[in-house]
Amino acid sequence: MTPEQFVATYREHLPAISRYLGRRVDRDQVEDLAATVFEVAWQKRDSVTLGQELPWLYKIASFQVSNFRRRQSSALNFLTLTLSPDNAPSAESLAVFDADLAAGWAKLSPSDRALLALVAFDGLGVGEAAAALSISANAASAKLHRARAKLAKYLAVKD
Repeated sequence: MTPEQFVATYREHLPAISRYLGRRVDRDQVEDLAATVFEVAWQKRDSVTLGQELPWLYKIASFQVSNFRRRQSSALNFLTLTLSPDNAPSAESLAVFDADLAAGWAKLSPSDRALLALVAFDGLGVGEAAAALSISANAASAKLHRARAKLAKYLAVKD
């Protein structure tokens, strides 16, 4: 990727990456994390497939969110580190919009939430979400179908 292509990618995708980060971390952290995402992207710009910039940036952003949460967690309590951080919006952030959705969302696995969030909130297609999560498009499609079915079941059942 040439420097000019990178600048164009930055200008085009910074708003989407900022929204992605804004649903996953406190608003006051978004700008710093977005800068880090694009810093890493600049360093790895030769590894992106042209036309796949946004899923590639989401993948970098998900790693940055994980690293940020890990740093936050270790700063608060070293013993509370989690092995598989959740890179999807929290149930609490969804509760602002719909309490039933938040309750159903909280019951999903972190990987189901991550895939659903990329498709439903971030507007990626299945293939792009698969690239962002480093899984095959077929696996993403099947997993998305199962995750949607689980969420629908959780929304139908009131605790």
